[in-house]
Amino acid sequence: MTQTSGDTLNPEEMPAPAPTPSLIEEARFPNVRPSPMRSADGTPTFIVPAAEIVEVAQYLKESGFTLFEDVTAVDWLPKEPRFQVVYHFLNLTARQPIRLKVELPGDKPSVPSITGVFRGANWFEREVFDLFGIVFENHPDLRRIQMPDDWEGHPLRKDYPITGPRRPNLPSNEFRPEGRSGPTLPPAQ
Repeated sequence: MTQTSGDTLNPEEMPAPAPTPSLIEEARFPNVRPSPMRSADGTPTFIVPAAEIVEVAQYLKESGFTLFEDVTAVDWLPKEPRFQVVYHFLNLTARQPIRLKVELPGDKPSVPSITGVFRGANWFEREVFDLFGIVFENHPDLRRIQMPDDWEGHPLRKDYPITGPRRPNLPSNEFRPEGRSGPTLPPAQ
């Protein structure tokens, strides 16, 4: 199969994913399944129900995946489930990565926080909350981390206005290089 720059891949035409190593016990986690999408980098990827993410993260940590790398999200608007929360872990001894994905609906997306298992997830979960609006249940300090506290909306959602919200204190023809409280400069000529 060849692909040119303008082509899109039809899922039925995609080659079947390579068999995924058994990194998660199927008997213990029957609802966890390998991702149907082939990973470009070869990382084993699993779809995990939101209610089981903390238990699966604890299992991975006990199985040698002691390095939590990051968590991010993907907005698949207009598809449902709309969001995927994507976790990356690494087993340093075996030099083995693993990726977990949690699928969430577009209406009030939430997932349990894994900060009780991996403390390093704290700021990553706050970033996903701030930019995508996904709530991490039982998070110790869930608040914005990049955007101002009074910011409206979540800028990485696909339905977020491309020009951003209109802010009454910053008309569109003014530029404030030092932030909202800095001096106003005339528009560039």
